[in-house]
Amino acid sequence: MSSLTRFFRRRRTYRNVVQELAGYSDHELHDIGIDRVDIREIARRMSEEGR
Repeated sequence: MSSLTRFFRRRRTYRNVVQELAGYSDHELHDIGIDRVDIREIARRMSEEGR
């Protein structure tokens, strides 16, 4: 797989995770142990897992 393909795949994963978690209420995020401020870091980690 080319590095460009990997880049776009990671970028898409990052965007999808941010979008999904941002749609949750603060209460729902709290229930799963996530603070809203942590969403981008979680998305970054998720997008790098496929390496």
